[in-house]
Amino acid sequence: MPHFTLPLGPQGPVLKAVVAISNERNAALTAAGQSAPKPVPIMALVDTGASSTCVDPSVLTALSLTPTGIVLLNTPSTGGRPHQAEQFDVALIIPAPVGPALIFRTIPVVASELLASQGFHALVGRDIQDQCLFSYNGSIKLFTLAY
Repeated sequence: MPHFTLPLGPQGPVLKAVVAISNERNAALTAAGQSAPKPVPIMALVDTGASSTCVDPSVLTALSLTPTGIVLLNTPSTGGRPHQAEQFDVALIIPAPVGPALIFRTIPVVASELLASQGFHALVGRDIQDQCLFSYNGSIKLFTLAY
């Protein structure tokens, strides 16, 4: 099983990732004779409390994406009252230091404005973690993601 182990930083289990347009969007742009926007390299926090993967709107804007829908989100700050958030289809690549990358060619993500100010541009939610093995070893300050 491919995996990588990285040090835990002050913000927790943060890793490098790349957000790009989905395969479907790329095919549509190619068919229309248009070029695809460049993928956006980001830092992402693995968050076991996030049910969905969230991406900062600045990344989605850089990819010229439009929402594919609206979802209801519950957060600690909203309590029992969910709020509406826009959903987008993207491709997400998590490169491994050695070996094959973890690639999602089309995955729905939720726009979340709270991320860039914290030093990362995405939360890797349980929608992705459900396809992985995630280990957080605080005693030796390492985390592992296997897929």
